[in-house]
Amino acid sequence: MSSGWSVGLDIGGTKVDGVLLDSASAVRGTLRAATVRGTDGVVTCASRVVRELCAAAGIDTADVVGVGVGVPGLVDPRTGSVSHAVNLGMDLSDVPLGALLTSALDGVPVRVENDVNAAALGAAHLLGLGADLAYLALGTGVAAGVVLDGRLRRGFRGGAGEIGHVTYEPSGPQCACGQRGCLELYASGSTLDAAGPVGPGLRASHEVFEAAAAGDPRAAGVRDAFVEAVAAAVRLIVLTYDVERVVLGGGFAEVGEPLLGGVHAVLRRQADGSGLLRSLASADRVVLAPPGAPVAPVGAALAVRGRV
Repeated sequence: MSSGWSVGLDIGGTKVDGVLLDSASAVRGTLRAATVRGTDGVVTCASRVVRELCAAAGIDTADVVGVGVGVPGLVDPRTGSVSHAVNLGMDLSDVPLGALLTSALDGVPVRVENDVNAAALGAAHLLGLGADLAYLALGTGVAAGVVLDGRLRRGFRGGAGEIGHVTYEPSGPQCACGQRGCLELYASGSTLDAAGPVGPGLRASHEVFEAAAAGDPRAAGVRDAFVEAVAAAVRLIVLTYDVERVVLGGGFAEVGEPLLGGVHAVLRRQADGSGLLRSLASADRVVLAPPGAPVAPVGAALAVRGRV
């Protein structure tokens, strides 16, 4: 399955982002729709996005060689089943999402992939990067999609790249996973928001970087702690996988250059005290995902063609 039209979907807790790729893997259409929670709702809204993308391009769904779907949760890409996708209202194990969506689309082949893994494939394609990279998603949690020698590294049980649950502060608060002090308690965007107001009427999100740059000391403290944790995630990825590039993506990577510059500064400071880290040149490997680019749905559309 390597030619023709393909559709990629990124199904999140609030929205479904869809793209239509032509035979040259160029984006020929995009569409965003609200997510309908629950298994039936997800299948219904996903199939509607596919049909509307095809209709806008003047093609029939029968002309599509496949639909790739990126979703949060534990995914078995061999069977198309999803487990514990709680953000989608699918709390059960082994929900046959791929088979259900294929049926709703009158037999169009569907491939289901973890959303961060799909984003790694999309980032590699859209940025024209080499065969070894990691996509570090900074959203409500922290996880990495890893591509080695041009192939996704999912791991023995699908846990490759789940660095958000590596202990960062052993005496830190309890994580939802049951451990204490997990990295995602410090490096995730939701944690940045949870820091609360950093000034009159100011919430700790993208605005925290602006407030810190303007001299707000509390905002600077929140920003610096966040950047240190993100840099720790990058260092862990480089030391574990030695990838050529680490792509910062997800909602909170849209802070952009202030985040990238801060991560570069931390990594270079740490390298000053370690010959090993200096030789790895981790800071030189870190780049931003293209702002606003549909990396996850593009990656899902490529995955259904077997370009993994």
